[in-house]
Amino acid sequence: MAGILGYGAYIPFYRLQRAAIGAALETKADKGERAIASYDEDTVTMAVEAARSALAGAIGVVPSSLFFATTDAPYQEKLNAATIHAALDLPAQVRALDLGGSTRAGLSALLAAADASANGPALAAMSDIRQGAPEGAVEQSGGDAAAAFVIGAKNAIAEIEASYSETLEHQALWRLPGERFSKVWEERFALTQVYGPLLASGGKGVLKQAGLTGADITRAVIDAPNARAAVGVLKPLGLTPEKLVDPLLGSVGHSGTAHAGLCLASALDAAKPGDRILVISVSDGVDAIILKITPAISAYKNPAPVAKLLAAKRNDLAYLRYLKWRGILQTEKPRRPDPDRPAAPPAFRRRHWKFSFVGTECTKCGTRHLPPQVVCVQCGAVDQMKDIGFANRRGTVATYTLDRLAYTLQPPMV
Repeated sequence: MAGILGYGAYIPFYRLQRAAIGAALETKADKGERAIASYDEDTVTMAVEAARSALAGAIGVVPSSLFFATTDAPYQEKLNAATIHAALDLPAQVRALDLGGSTRAGLSALLAAADASANGPALAAMSDIRQGAPEGAVEQSGGDAAAAFVIGAKNAIAEIEASYSETLEHQALWRLPGERFSKVWEERFALTQVYGPLLASGGKGVLKQAGLTGADITRAVIDAPNARAAVGVLKPLGLTPEKLVDPLLGSVGHSGTAHAGLCLASALDAAKPGDRILVISVSDGVDAIILKITPAISAYKNPAPVAKLLAAKRNDLAYLRYLKWRGILQTEKPRRPDPDRPAAPPAFRRRHWKFSFVGTECTKCGTRHLPPQVVCVQCGAVDQMKDIGFANRRGTVATYTLDRLAYTLQPPMV
């Protein structure tokens, strides 16, 4: 039986107070704050952070396939999962795929990884940066985050007891090619005709597949683009409000494809052997799974629990700074020549250092070098190096520079 061997999450350091959005635009503001990816982060870099945590928990497991889900891919005609593959320094034989087009794609990626795990462990990563037009609902309700899960057949901390899916064509949430902001149809239509019925159908379907009732569920993750949809489905599924996992909407915001995974990671942080977790994610259809927690959870150590990620923050980001980071507010660039574009051949030759932080260790004296070197800086030995990974090690920064001339959205460049 397929199950979760390891899991991880990532929430960016910066938070934007919704009151700051309301004050700047002179509009009504929702309560709480939303997580904001920094100017130099994207969905791939966030997915890498979550995947590192997941692989650290699944000690010794090397995935044979990688699924990456997002609605905000950095590249449109390039495999984004390949960059994650490179950053994690996975074997070349690992199959990598991108999934997108719907906020439901995150849980779909986990289910696809479960199917693929019959041929070896699989890694599902989901990440989103949610952008909304100023004064729009998504700007305040959205949030940026990532989650990842290692799926396999042996030594699982949570076994997948049942899954259920439906697909439904509708137009409650969409974004056309070339557009940067999603559009949302009138709320009553989405709640009464789409999200509510789909959540009820998905929940009932997966409970029937597992031969269970709502009373057998310990915790429930109900993920919908509209938060009100979760409340209306509790009674039809026989769930009580206290079983609902905190949707993190006041502290993170709805993180698109990552949201079901982020809330599941939060639930796993507090799970005990024998617990059952129901996860339902709705968008253009519905995916639902039931997980049963195994005794292996007692020995599991998550290097970055969701509560720790929530506490590690800076929550005074200025709204105009956020608009500048996203390119919504155009400002004048420095009056200097633009930097040269990166060239493909040298980037390809340095990919192990550039993406996966692989340096060298001198086989003569043991000195480690990052970036990698041919000549040892300690003993002067030439061509006596072996590769060594630095990505999961602790180190000390020896030197740094504050560059006040180079262009950056967050000056000075460090």
